[in-house]
Amino acid sequence: MITITNSSTTKELEGILKLQKQNLKKDLTPEQIKEEGFVTVSHSLDDLEKMHRYEPNIIAKDGELVVAYVLAMTDDSKNDIPRLVEMYESFDHIQYQGKSVSSYSYIVVGQVCVSQAYRGKGLFDQCYRAYKDYFKFKYDFAITEIASINLRSMNAHKRIGFEVVHTYTDNSAVEWNVVVWDWKR
Repeated sequence: MITITNSSTTKELEGILKLQKQNLKKDLTPEQIKEEGFVTVSHSLDDLEKMHRYEPNIIAKDGELVVAYVLAMTDDSKNDIPRLVEMYESFDHIQYQGKSVSSYSYIVVGQVCVSQAYRGKGLFDQCYRAYKDYFKFKYDFAITEIASINLRSMNAHKRIGFEVVHTYTDNSAVEWNVVVWDWKR
């Protein structure tokens, strides 16, 4: 039986890391990347523990096995994980409805992933519904970045209500879409 819940134990954080490792772009074939999507950032247990101090993640479990997750990062997280600083600072320069993103109260989707064996069963949508239900009274919207080549992820995010608010190319020539899921509209 699948349950959707908040992460609360080190074992669950380790389950997130195991699933993440199975879906890292650097470890996938070009065919897998195209067909299945991928995650880009590899976190450490220390990273997840630091993020978890501020907000829990949403996870789907089959028994004790973590089969999907949506990571939650706050503005406080950026100080604990140096590689996040640039992303958060970029929000000062991205406009959403006539104001800089940084002027809103928002939660960053640090990453979302569904185990390959559980795809196509609605877990992506269920996890995001739980994410919204948990955070909608505290934050105006969720925001994240998705590589343009990650078509599976782009399409899934658009389907549930995310909209592209900014596109840029990083120093590695990777094009990124900054997307927002506005919970107040």
